[in-house]
Amino acid sequence: MILDGLLQFTGSARGATVTGTVTPSTPTNDVMTASGSSSNIIDLGIVGIPLPAQGGGARDIGIGDDPAMKLLVQVVVGFAGGTSLQINAQGAPDNGAGAPGAFAIYASGPVVPVASLIVGARLFDIDWPRPALDFPLPRFIQLGYVVVGTMSGGGAVQGYLVLDRHDLPEQANAVLGGYPAGINVAN
Repeated sequence: MILDGLLQFTGSARGATVTGTVTPSTPTNDVMTASGSSSNIIDLGIVGIPLPAQGGGARDIGIGDDPAMKLLVQVVVGFAGGTSLQINAQGAPDNGAGAPGAFAIYASGPVVPVASLIVGARLFDIDWPRPALDFPLPRFIQLGYVVVGTMSGGGAVQGYLVLDRHDLPEQANAVLGGYPAGINVAN
């Protein structure tokens, strides 16, 4: 799995800049205390192609293809206080001036109770969703965060758009596996 700073929704990656310059810095996380949207909006526009207001010229991110682009949203700083967190995948067409129009929710993740928001928890593992019939194709995409209660512990997540995600589940002892202990497979 490759984490690309230019495809990162929340936080900032080490050394990622639009101009390709590498700046040695420490990655940062956005602390979540209230509902809002991701700190980064990913622009799918292609330079040099005319962009009508209905999202033309947007890159194809493989909606419905195999492999499709996937969401990876993972807790990097544990949460305290509050009640729950829910993540939404959102998209917006071009407003005709090269900026995002109104964002629409394409998919909503589960409502995760704060007790489950521990470091390493994966919150929204899905393929990037296909927009509903009445939504235009997005040129801009972002994540939305719905926080219930007052988060007081400085919790943070990092969200990425990735091509491949490491989806092998961990066992209770934090060892990667597929079969629980005690299973024998005859050869």
